[in-house]
Amino acid sequence: MSKALKKLAGQTAIYGVSSILSRILHYVLFTIYLTRFISTKEFGVFTEMYFYVAILVTLMAYRMDTALFRYGRKKENLDTTFSTASFSLLISTLFLTVLFYFNAQEIANLLSYPNHSDYVRILTGVIAFDVISSIAFAKLRLENRPIKFAALKTLNIIINIVAIFIFLEVIPYLIENNYSGLKSFYHKDELLDYVFLSNIIASGITFLFLIPEFLKVKFVFDKVLWKKMVVYSLPLVLVGIAAVVNQSIAVPIQKYLLPGGLDENLSSGGVYGAAAKIAILMNLFTYAFNYAAEPFFFSHAEKSDSRTIYAQVAQAFSIVACIIFLGILFYLDLIQLILGKEFRGGMSVVPILLISYLFLGLYYNFSIWYKLTDKTKYGAAIAWGGSMITFFINYLFLTKYGFIASAWAALACYGFMVVAAYYYGQKYYPIDYPIKKISFYILSAVGIYYLSLFINTTPNLVLKITINTIFLIGYIVLIFLLDKNAILKLLKKKK
Repeated sequence: MSKALKKLAGQTAIYGVSSILSRILHYVLFTIYLTRFISTKEFGVFTEMYFYVAILVTLMAYRMDTALFRYGRKKENLDTTFSTASFSLLISTLFLTVLFYFNAQEIANLLSYPNHSDYVRILTGVIAFDVISSIAFAKLRLENRPIKFAALKTLNIIINIVAIFIFLEVIPYLIENNYSGLKSFYHKDELLDYVFLSNIIASGITFLFLIPEFLKVKFVFDKVLWKKMVVYSLPLVLVGIAAVVNQSIAVPIQKYLLPGGLDENLSSGGVYGAAAKIAILMNLFTYAFNYAAEPFFFSHAEKSDSRTIYAQVAQAFSIVACIIFLGILFYLDLIQLILGKEFRGGMSVVPILLISYLFLGLYYNFSIWYKLTDKTKYGAAIAWGGSMITFFINYLFLTKYGFIASAWAALACYGFMVVAAYYYGQKYYPIDYPIKKISFYILSAVGIYYLSLFINTTPNLVLKITINTIFLIGYIVLIFLLDKNAILKLLKKKK
């Protein structure tokens, strides 16, 4: 293992702090708390609205962050590239924000929420702040400043938590204790408004703390550079939209394709969305890894041992991801208790989604070639191929099999994407990935999980967890014996 790989691991850990805290926010507030506070239908609405937020953030940011990595990786080019990207985003975001804000009612009607144009207006503000902030966060990543990155992400989370607590707990308490002046603006039946409002407060304050990053550079707009950046990034917009579709379209599509009425379908979507939050524990690691890995891959692209490092990264990722996969499944009987009782009917999708997100992480590893070689159109084609698989499996099987079809659609999608990324990567940017070892890690993890299901049938929860712990330790020992030399080298270098 190289020093570069250890540096990536360290940065992944730091970026992971903010990512982990972000997911804790979702678990504590949007999973543990909200699944006991709101109905399955409201949780379905919440999940659907944030799908649209993710789509619009991706569209409106048009991957200028990745373009910044590509054209601003040399120190002498960073300020001009950052300034050009920032100016472009400021103008386009302002235009689209005004457009969405003044057409909020029409958008709400289109989404079948005619009485909630306020959802659209509030979330438009969230989108605007997040889009502008994205280029400043990208600059922090490119400059290897993960501490400030994590600090600001954590600040965002803390503000969000405090705001939600005030809106959902403190204000109702004050009203109950005769602070009648608050009754005029507080509506206890509109809880999602306050969840969304907390988000815009957090995003707005975070943006204020990022303003110095914009003021540090002299604002210039390089038209020639901007054209290069747009040509480079537009295919990646398609990749980003496809990624959001592949990961988050389940509930919006269930809303229309499940056989029940609108309210019933949203309730089913809420159950699926809560179960998917558990599987996102795998995606948590993948997300943190990708944040650290993308600028890392670009910065090492011109080094002689870059392809060897990329192969090591993929192998290390696979080991950790497989351990997380087993760790979640072996303790799922405990983990599911974080959900409200009416949300626990979707646990059957968790193993399928965990493998799906593991494949997504491998895709991030195997797909770096099209960014390094400027062949981003291939990335767009692969991602949209995955989206078509996602859509058609949902369309064909949701009515007959229910929401589990969405989980299988995700697995088929990411399975296709990782195979396609590896196949074309070997043609255009060959890297000697240890495919046999990676395949062994995954297959043995799945095999040990199903072996535990066959053997460990005791109804005693304590005994079941104990046996599963033995299985997990056995898997870790197996992996250690398989890669003992590489692991021992890494440990010796740390001393």
